[in-house]
Amino acid sequence: MRRAFAARGHDVWSCDLLPAEDGSNRHIRCDIRDILHDGWDMMAVMHPPCTRLCNSGVRWLTTPPPGRSLSDMWAELDAGAALFSACWQAPIPRVVIENPVMHKHARARLPADLPRPQIVQPWWFGEPYFKATGFYLRGLPPLTPTHRLTPPQPGTAAHKAWSAVHRASPGPDRWKFRSRTFQGVAEACADQWGGHAMGARYG
Repeated sequence: MRRAFAARGHDVWSCDLLPAEDGSNRHIRCDIRDILHDGWDMMAVMHPPCTRLCNSGVRWLTTPPPGRSLSDMWAELDAGAALFSACWQAPIPRVVIENPVMHKHARARLPADLPRPQIVQPWWFGEPYFKATGFYLRGLPPLTPTHRLTPPQPGTAAHKAWSAVHRASPGPDRWKFRSRTFQGVAEACADQWGGHAMGARYG
């Protein structure tokens, strides 16, 4: 996402607790909450911790995984909701927060003014993958598809290939693979949201 915006001339920085995979010097390594008041004009939070917020993980709130307790699961839900809320309520005029479809316990912990998300798929932007992703938008327009592909029929080899994100094997890097932003999506965000922000600033 950072590279897509940078390629279009934006003064863009990424932020994470982990170092930038590409070694970029335009990467701030910290808790994002430490820099929310630094005068940004747009923020895109593309992979906040969502394990406890999303529908796919709601089962752990009643039956925790081996070695974990129910109190662990609910504490992690509260922590994830607090981070999401801090980003949504940041003093930044244009905000997008990516998150999978959430369950009711997560929504109950989030700000009352949080709108319904725009749900997009990578294949709307020329990427042959299934991954329903929610974009919670404030001050930005919904994304417009740029290159809709035709999804393959269920049960075919192509359909299985398109489902690689959901079919990823368990392992230490599974989270990283499942959280990646697809190039076509990043380019659409940079073109459309970056263009909107520039128009609002100079138009």
